[in-house]
Amino acid sequence: MDFHMDQYMNLFVEEAKEHLQNMNDALLELERDTSNISLIDEIFRIAHTLKGMSGTMGFSNMANLTHEMENVLQGIKNKEVELGEDVIDVIFECFDAVDNSVNLIASTGKESEDKHEELIEKLKSILKKDSIVVDHETDDESIGGFDKYVTNILQEAERRGLNRYNIEVTLSPKCMLKSARAFIVFSTLETMGEIIYSNPSVEDIEDEKFDFYFSVILLSDASDKKIYEELNKISEIDNIVISPIDNMGKEILQEDYSQKIIEKDATQHSSKKDGATKSDIDSRVNNRESKVGKTVRVDIERLDNLMNLVSELIIIKTRMDDLSEVSNKENMAEAIEYLERITTSLHDAVMKVRMVPIERVFNRFPRMVRDLSKELNKEINLEMYGEDTEVDRTVIDEIGDPLIHIIRNSIDHGIETPEDRVAKGKPKKGTIVLKAYPDGNNVVIEVIDDGRGIDSDKIVERAIEKGLITREEGEMLSQDEIHSLLFLPGFSTSKEVSDVSGRGVGLDVVKSKIESINGSVEIDTELDKGTKFIIRIPLTLAIIQALLIKLAHEIYAIPLSSITEITVINKNDIRNIQGQEITLYRGKTIPVVRLNNLMGLEVENDSDECTVVVVRKGEKQAGLLVDSLIGQQEIVIKPLGKYLSNIKYLSGATILGNGNISLILDVNSLI
Repeated sequence: MDFHMDQYMNLFVEEAKEHLQNMNDALLELERDTSNISLIDEIFRIAHTLKGMSGTMGFSNMANLTHEMENVLQGIKNKEVELGEDVIDVIFECFDAVDNSVNLIASTGKESEDKHEELIEKLKSILKKDSIVVDHETDDESIGGFDKYVTNILQEAERRGLNRYNIEVTLSPKCMLKSARAFIVFSTLETMGEIIYSNPSVEDIEDEKFDFYFSVILLSDASDKKIYEELNKISEIDNIVISPIDNMGKEILQEDYSQKIIEKDATQHSSKKDGATKSDIDSRVNNRESKVGKTVRVDIERLDNLMNLVSELIIIKTRMDDLSEVSNKENMAEAIEYLERITTSLHDAVMKVRMVPIERVFNRFPRMVRDLSKELNKEINLEMYGEDTEVDRTVIDEIGDPLIHIIRNSIDHGIETPEDRVAKGKPKKGTIVLKAYPDGNNVVIEVIDDGRGIDSDKIVERAIEKGLITREEGEMLSQDEIHSLLFLPGFSTSKEVSDVSGRGVGLDVVKSKIESINGSVEIDTELDKGTKFIIRIPLTLAIIQALLIKLAHEIYAIPLSSITEITVINKNDIRNIQGQEITLYRGKTIPVVRLNNLMGLEVENDSDECTVVVVRKGEKQAGLLVDSLIGQQEIVIKPLGKYLSNIKYLSGATILGNGNISLILDVNSLI
């Protein structure tokens, strides 16, 4: 692929993925409500856009498939094709093929050699079976309808005092990608008004079926001078002619009667053979006044670099903090205060840029649930809440696979068949609820099903069978401890191996993946009522608030988000029960962890009173014995490197103000 095409590749992949996600959502909604014509319009528009994009990039196989999809969708819109489950299944197959093509293009830069002949044949057979399809792009009656429609819009725009321009654009013969350059012209004009007509048609422009000239009619309150100035900024344009339209609007349209109007809203006007109503015109003229939120795509590497700069600023700030303690200069304190304001603002700004809605992960699940429920002959309703909850971009990448595994488990092992559910007095259709919500510096994701629940006795028996525990140990386990057995490597209660789950790649993978980003996962289940998986993940992995503590002569950091309370207890309040030290805390017993022993350090504080930092992981708590407290500080988490990454009890390190290194304790492994 040449350089000029290559520079558009990332844009093509990003745009195509967005369009495919919208198509996926619309298809799932259409399956629930086949009478919703606006959804068919939306899917048609996306298929048309993908056809134009892939054609422009030279991906002919993808363009041919989306063109055939367009024909079938046009037939459905015109009620020439009956929309049934079989048709939706074929469209889903086409969607998967296009999705796979885009993924292959993203990884290799080339589309699949598969010409999708089997799928195209299926689409053509749908058309043959149901109708003889008219080529709607040359249907005179339709164009006549559009002609009248545009005339009405021009008259309404004149009544409202809007300027009406015929704009002729001639591109440079050296222009490499005419369609892409025309797209920039259209985008620029749409920021200043409403395009209602194009010559050649927008389809031909997208498919590069034009020389180097095209014209549009624009409704705008901007002056022709302003429009000329904006268009003149675009490169590879040889000539621009802007002519105001007075009473000759009809004549311009009638001179080239075969042209069509841009169908901005998924060809929503194709059914209006007798012209537009006043409310239609009002809405189209007013639509241009609504502002669309502007977004920018930023390479994650650039953000990482920016984050590293912020990290260095914070390290310098803590260094200056230490210096200020030995210096009496007032300006040093003022400088630190000023620097702190800047670093905090910069940190917040970077974090906001890095934050993305968890919808990025959630949006893949409706289709997955739909396919699996069909495969397993189960009826399942997926409910999602809190999709707009935001987390760090790097966290998003890590939680997708664990959630997929949990949901597949819930569908395969949790939700019963419709017959079993009815026999148990449950609704025929099972429900899986996926919800996310912020909780302090964490985000909580819950996956809840109303299925058969997890049988604790069955878990214990399976663990004994596998030799993971003895029968005596099994009898003494609490419910939480029994549930934690599910996260052991290779543990599975399923006797049968299915294509969905039960291959021994169990919840241990889920747990290790979530704990690798300093998160935690727990299970709450009730037999024949259902199961709830609760996942807690940090908002960000880069900069956190931490409590610095002293153990012997070394300083350690504990993430503040894991700390419940700091208290002092008497040494005599610590009891030893079956080799585990415990103490009474707010009416319940919690385990006590002597950090000095764990880290192989001598105990310096031998007084009767002990400082205890109470930490939590979900519902579980533990008391960490420390020698002394230093204080709260904002710290930058640095990874330990690949050789030290598997060291237990540590999640990373940070650089203190005096240049020394402090290790960060991993609370998940301590409890």
